[in-house]
Amino acid sequence: MPEKCRLNVCGFDPMLVRGYVTTGFRALWVYIPEEMYEDYKIKPGDKVRGKILGVYNGDGEKTWNTVRPIEWTASRETGLALNIPPADIVRYELTEFHFVEVVFEQVVRTTGEVEEIYPGEEKVRKWWPDEKMKLKFKLAYAAPEAHVVEQLVGMEEPQETE
Repeated sequence: MPEKCRLNVCGFDPMLVRGYVTTGFRALWVYIPEEMYEDYKIKPGDKVRGKILGVYNGDGEKTWNTVRPIEWTASRETGLALNIPPADIVRYELTEFHFVEVVFEQVVRTTGEVEEIYPGEEKVRKWWPDEKMKLKFKLAYAAPEAHVVEQLVGMEEPQETE
């Protein structure tokens, strides 16, 4: 496992996110470890592949624990922020009051070149502590219309990995 992280999700109010997932507009994102950003010179538009290992809500409770592949794109402003795609926001019912455990394995450059992240090593440098996952203020996930959910995630088969 190259770079394992527990990251806080950043973004907009859940009601705005509800609308943004229908348009594909950037709604939620995470910041990768600065060392990984610097070591791999991640640029806007590059993609980072890996796996999501778990999702925690603002009470620190694990709400998702099935390992699943992810591919998140670096924001247009910086390679330090990865945008969470609308399908993943809907699938995991994410808000800016959630935390995600991920393993980042590859960088896919805008040229198509694929680079392994810390091959043969395991780095754990950015890990949100358990005691800070219990938020005093949080808002619930606001689900988009049923047809949007169906369009984004309802028609694909689960692709679970171990």
